[in-house]
Amino acid sequence: MRYFATVSGSASEANVEEKVLASNPIMESIGNAKTTRNDNSSRFGKYIEIGFDKRYRIIGANMRTYLLEKSRVVFQAEEERNYHIFYQLCASATLPEFKTLRLGGANYFHYTKQGGSPVIDGIDDAKEMLNTRRACTLLGIVDSYQMGIFQILAAILHLGNVAFTSRDADSCTIPPKHEPLSIFCDLMGVEYEQMAHWLTHRKLATATETYIKPISKLQAVNARDALAKHIYANLFNWIVDHVNKALHSTMKQHSFIGVLDIYGFETFEINSFEQFCINYANEKLQQQFNMHVFKLEQEEYMREQIPWTLIDFYDNQPCINLIEAKLGVLDLLDEECKMPKGSDNSWAQKLYNTHLNKTALFEKPRLSNKAFIIQHFADKVEYQCEGFLEKNKDTVYEEQIKVLKSSKKLKILSELFQDVKVISPTSATPSGRTPLSRAPVKPTQSKTAQASKEHKKSVGHQFRNSLQLLMETLNATTPHYVRCIKPNDFKFPFMFDEKRTVQQLRACGVLETIRISAAGFPSRWTYQEFFSRYRVLMKQKDVLGDRKQTCKNVLEKLILDKDKYQFGKTKIFFRAGQVAFLEKIRSDKLRAACVRIQKTIRGWLMRKKYLRMRKAAITIQRYVRGYQARCLVTFLRRTRAATIIQKFQRMYTIRKRYRCKRAATVVLQSYLRGYIARKQYRKMLREHKATVIQKRVRGWLARLHYRRALEAIVYLQCCYRRMMAKRELKKLKIEARSVEHYKKLNFGMENKIMQLQRKIDEQSKDSKSLLEKLTHLEATYSSEKEKLRSDVERLKMSEEEAKNATNRVLSLQDEISKLQKELHQTQSEKKLIQEKSEIYKQETDVLVLELKEQNMLLKKEKDDLNHRIQNQAKEMTDAMEKRLLEETQQLELDLNDERLRYQNLLNEFSRLEERYDDLKDEMKLMVTISKPGHKRTDSTHSSNESEYTYSSEITEAEEFPMRMEEPSEKKAPLDMSLFLKLQKRVSELEQEKQSMQDELDRKEEQVLRAKAKEEERPQMRGAELEYESLKRQELESENKKLKNELNELRKALTEKSPPGVTAPGAPAYKVLLEQMTSVSEELEVRKEEVLILRSQLMSQKEAIPIKNTMTDSTILLEDVQKMKDKGEIAQAYIGLKETNRLLESQLQTQKRSHDNELEALRGEIQSLKEENNRQQQLLAQNLQLPPEARIEASLQHEITRLTNENLYYEELYADDPMKYQSYRISLYKRMIDLMEQLEKQDKTVRKLKKQLKVFAKKIDELEVGQMENISPGQIIDEPIHPVNIPRKEKDFQGMLEYKKEDEPKLVKNLILDLKPRGVAVNLIPGLPAYILFMCVRHADYLNDDQKVRSLLTSTINGIKKILKKRGDDFEAVSFWLSNTCRFLHCLKQYSGEEGFMKHNTPRQNEHCLTNFDLAEYRQVLSDLAIQIYQQLVRVLENILQPMIVSGMLEHETIQGVSGVKPTGLRKRTSSIADEGTYTLDSIIRQLNTFHSIMCQHGMDPELVKQVVKQMFYIIGAVTLNNLLLRKDMCSWSKGMQIRYNVSQLEEWLRDKNLMTSGAKETLEPLIQAAQLLQVKKKTDEDAEAICSMCNALTTAQILKVLNLYTPVNEFEERVTVSFIRTIQMRMRDRKDSPQLLTDAKHIFPVTFPFNPSSLALETIQIPASLGLAFLTRV
Repeated sequence: MRYFATVSGSASEANVEEKVLASNPIMESIGNAKTTRNDNSSRFGKYIEIGFDKRYRIIGANMRTYLLEKSRVVFQAEEERNYHIFYQLCASATLPEFKTLRLGGANYFHYTKQGGSPVIDGIDDAKEMLNTRRACTLLGIVDSYQMGIFQILAAILHLGNVAFTSRDADSCTIPPKHEPLSIFCDLMGVEYEQMAHWLTHRKLATATETYIKPISKLQAVNARDALAKHIYANLFNWIVDHVNKALHSTMKQHSFIGVLDIYGFETFEINSFEQFCINYANEKLQQQFNMHVFKLEQEEYMREQIPWTLIDFYDNQPCINLIEAKLGVLDLLDEECKMPKGSDNSWAQKLYNTHLNKTALFEKPRLSNKAFIIQHFADKVEYQCEGFLEKNKDTVYEEQIKVLKSSKKLKILSELFQDVKVISPTSATPSGRTPLSRAPVKPTQSKTAQASKEHKKSVGHQFRNSLQLLMETLNATTPHYVRCIKPNDFKFPFMFDEKRTVQQLRACGVLETIRISAAGFPSRWTYQEFFSRYRVLMKQKDVLGDRKQTCKNVLEKLILDKDKYQFGKTKIFFRAGQVAFLEKIRSDKLRAACVRIQKTIRGWLMRKKYLRMRKAAITIQRYVRGYQARCLVTFLRRTRAATIIQKFQRMYTIRKRYRCKRAATVVLQSYLRGYIARKQYRKMLREHKATVIQKRVRGWLARLHYRRALEAIVYLQCCYRRMMAKRELKKLKIEARSVEHYKKLNFGMENKIMQLQRKIDEQSKDSKSLLEKLTHLEATYSSEKEKLRSDVERLKMSEEEAKNATNRVLSLQDEISKLQKELHQTQSEKKLIQEKSEIYKQETDVLVLELKEQNMLLKKEKDDLNHRIQNQAKEMTDAMEKRLLEETQQLELDLNDERLRYQNLLNEFSRLEERYDDLKDEMKLMVTISKPGHKRTDSTHSSNESEYTYSSEITEAEEFPMRMEEPSEKKAPLDMSLFLKLQKRVSELEQEKQSMQDELDRKEEQVLRAKAKEEERPQMRGAELEYESLKRQELESENKKLKNELNELRKALTEKSPPGVTAPGAPAYKVLLEQMTSVSEELEVRKEEVLILRSQLMSQKEAIPIKNTMTDSTILLEDVQKMKDKGEIAQAYIGLKETNRLLESQLQTQKRSHDNELEALRGEIQSLKEENNRQQQLLAQNLQLPPEARIEASLQHEITRLTNENLYYEELYADDPMKYQSYRISLYKRMIDLMEQLEKQDKTVRKLKKQLKVFAKKIDELEVGQMENISPGQIIDEPIHPVNIPRKEKDFQGMLEYKKEDEPKLVKNLILDLKPRGVAVNLIPGLPAYILFMCVRHADYLNDDQKVRSLLTSTINGIKKILKKRGDDFEAVSFWLSNTCRFLHCLKQYSGEEGFMKHNTPRQNEHCLTNFDLAEYRQVLSDLAIQIYQQLVRVLENILQPMIVSGMLEHETIQGVSGVKPTGLRKRTSSIADEGTYTLDSIIRQLNTFHSIMCQHGMDPELVKQVVKQMFYIIGAVTLNNLLLRKDMCSWSKGMQIRYNVSQLEEWLRDKNLMTSGAKETLEPLIQAAQLLQVKKKTDEDAEAICSMCNALTTAQILKVLNLYTPVNEFEERVTVSFIRTIQMRMRDRKDSPQLLTDAKHIFPVTFPFNPSSLALETIQIPASLGLAFLTRV
């Protein structure tokens, strides 16, 4: 620039040159910083246009900047610095004018000390500050603006020191009177409170409302840094604008020279958004360089008609397309920035999906999913995706900018943040400036819409536009290039790194340029220029008239190689080095001529100079030599005198020093020798003593080590046993408290006992049948035995006769000889008989074998028949199980319907009751106003006007006993008692129904467990039928009694009540009759249910088949008949006898084993019960002890219990060492757990003690501060407070005593005037319910039925009154629903019934009610709770109703998905409605409010789940109904929006642990409707999928959605009529409701599961804020 000013030749233009040069220190101070490779690295791109007039004189300049690195303001890497201006300010902090900035050193500020290198070697920041200020003054920035700039910069430094403290995970705070923030606010002229508030909060604006939300500590730090970067960027832009104004000229510009100083290619270890933009700019510049150097060069060769072969070079257009083309990196980045929940990770995934394996220049790192690699023209660069979106958005909170804009102290601030008008869409820069380039640009569009659109452009988009403008400027000019090469990376002088240099040359494209230059003709001259330049090398004879021919002749002589040059049409082209060779020849010739001229002139000048110098030298030598002689004489004299003085002085000094050293040496030697001797003696003595000590100590250490090891082992054993004992104690406590455990134990034992009983019954039946068969067989056997006996007797008679015959034979021996012949004959006959007998035996054996085979066949047939019978029985049991399951489900549905009907009746009853109260109030009003001249009451008079005059019936009767105008009050007790009796009868019927249901379940279990139904007896069925008939008769008699009671009550009403009350037209009479009719209808319904149940039971009993027993009996009869036919009765009898004995033995063994098991289980149950009772007694005793004694007592008990258990198990497992070993291992595990629990408790105790100390210290400090603030006079006048002497605590019984006249005050203070918010925040949940129950307990303790009835009636009426008064307040309704349920649970828990006492402690069981059974009032409270629940549902429905359609359907939660609305659809909402629309966040916030209120009030978790289920049903029903009625909502994009909204609601349920509440299932129709909008709707497969998917929608709803489906863009199509008909045909068999819309007013039936409280009544304290001082704890 100095060269331009000098060449222009105009002295007046030097001022412009100075201004241009003065801009450099300013831009370097605010835009340059120290990096690891450069101490003065430019962190922004700068383009300067120097303008010239027609005479080529400088008339002005303009500067344009690109992509300032704003992140350096708040973060610097190691060994790097922030921008120079901050360190210049810190170095100049001691200047007087900078005292107000309250600056310090660079290491004091967070924004300047992060790099750890605040100083640059050889640079004085204070001097640089002077140069910067001088340059500002030269450029016209006045001192006031300079001080404003320095104030803003100092404020940025102080802002970086602002610290935040976390309050919780989602909010943070700034310490009060924080010094850095107060300095920042003073410097910027803003309010401290506003800036502190908006640094820790942010504003969320919707169409109708604005929310202020706290932010976390990390978000606050990011917001602080974003504000600092935004302030610095605006200040940088302001300075650049002022520099441009100072350099701007009003004269017309003829031409310009542009100087582009821009960052080079960068690659670091971590590359972010800035490096990406820098390398993108270098890609564009490299492309322009290639176009200019390579392409244009070769085109010129062709134009000059030089023989040339084209050379390939690297074209980086693909890399540029990867970055800036459609779906490129910048395009995807802008798209991700527009997404509502866009993140760096999702953007990286989009890059991978779009370009990975599709673009060769794009790669993914192996070990990272948050980075990507781009192959640039210089090298591969890995970019980290973290921070890309935030830097591309460049967002800052608007509220902080508004606070800064409100500053009136700094004028410059208003200029920094003023709105800048955009001139052209392509001229915007990343910093928001408007360049003043004279290059041709596109026409200006000044429309507001375009300006607002431009304002929303991202940093990458703006940088791309400004880079495009720069490329247009460069292409319109003739560029020249200067490449900066760094010799090394260490910033050392005189050090040259060859590898680094070659790398830079390759990155800059210089090596490519050299390659093409070597192959081409880089140098060129026109013929005239060549002739003018090299005329010196020509002789006169070589000069011709034709310049071209002259040049050719000269070149042929000078350059012999003709390939080194070429002649073009207008130019001469030279290869590399040839121009240098010609220049060398020219310079050599010119140098020779110059040397000859210089030689002559220098000789003459030197001779003349020499003569003049010689004469002067002679004169000077004469004077100097005389002066030197005089000086030498003086020096010699002084030297001799000094030598003498030094001789004597040195002698004295050395002698004195010697004597001193000698004396010191003698003393030191004497002391040292004595010290050494004593040391040697002590060493010997110490070694002797050490030997003795070591001997003793080693023995002592060995004994100590042994004792410690022994104690550690014993201690470890004790700790382990204690830990195991505590764990066992905890487990036993949990089991003792767990009623379900006992239920499971008892249930299992009951099942076992029932199974054993059934087996015994079956076996007894078998034994009886076998005994009958046995008696029958014994009878047959006895008859046969008698026959055989008669035969034997006959044989004996014949034998006796034979004996007599033999006697006669002996007497007649003489006749033997005669009879020998006869004997031979008899012998032969005997042989024949024996043969016959053998034949008979063989025949009998064959017959036996045949019988055995037949017996085996019969057995097989019997087994087959038994198997078939078992299969049939199994099939029949399965069918029975299935039918019983279906009937059970149907009964459950009927029960839910009945419960819903009953709750609707209660709702109607409450409505009628409210109407009755309103009519009663109107009658009161008419009676009081019925005087002469009274005014007429308007018929539209609201019942709400009489809310404050409402009171309970009993209190009115007490306060006004003499008023006869209100006869309805006398009716109230009768009405209540009637209602209670009716409810009691209904509850008895319900109990009967429940008992029948239990019996049905019991029968069902018996059917499931039964395995041999074939032996059921018809006598049992007859007994069951008789039992059922008896039950039916009992129920009918009860119904008759109930009807008689109703008639008697009607008569009592008509007889006892006054005529005004019992008149047919009286309101009380009507209300009472309606109540009685409703109750009678309810009784009829119950009766029908009982009849239905009885019929189902009868049908199930009759369905049980008796075929099995019949088949078995017929088989047995057939077998016996066969046996009789075969004559095998004896064998069958023996077999049956053996079988009977075997069965009896098996039965006996099974019975014995079952008895033993039963006795063992009973003993175990008894021991567990005793252990449980003992534990409960110990727990009750421990609770009465102080904490220290409690712990010691529990430990002592645990030790004794473990000792007894150990001894017991040692005796038990004395014979089995393996079991004892496993028991010891389990005991050690329990000890370890107990030790861990003890350590945790010790840590907790230590932590609590520390906190207690801290709190005590704070209390002491506060008391000391208060005493210091009190004046002495006040101290003297103040009376001395008496010291409170603590009393011993009484043993309270958990009761509250009150007087009868204090009952209205109790109801008023505890119910009517109670604020739910104060109770929910400060007191325990359900405190009013506990107080009321404690009062009821005291009345029960006094056995005062009137007091109990009065208190309960007043309580119920008071709750109704407060709900009538504040029925629209969700908090009040929720509060009283929670307290009513808690009161109901207390009445159940302390009722004394065994079913409700299982979860109580012994102390709580002592607090049970003793005199009254309040079951009837429990039913009344249950009905009241149902009414409150229905009112709560109505309240939340009224609150949610206006939010649902807007938040679930109309609001676009996912921005940009819906696209353009289809044409032809009318707009459903006006501009006013648009301003008040709700979003999904509004619904979720409202749900959070409801849930937090219910949780604060201590509502039962199961009841909270039912409320949430009802809320979600309302949301789903209303959304679905509006979707079915609006055509503009039925599109694919809207289905996506609905799916997203439903997922957010499900996420809310998951966060609140309410997924098991059934709320998600209520949204199933809406989910299926959204899926129906998104699925394909073309083919038959799609129709089948839709029919199977949309099972929660009706056919009418599915067809309605398909008919209303409207495509939004060209990618969607309408649903064809044929497809809709296909759906209709497929779904014609579905049986569902023809109703189109869902009933949004439906309320699910509510249940109140019993939830006992673990809170001890005697520990409840009544706070003074309730105003219940008249209550006394008993």
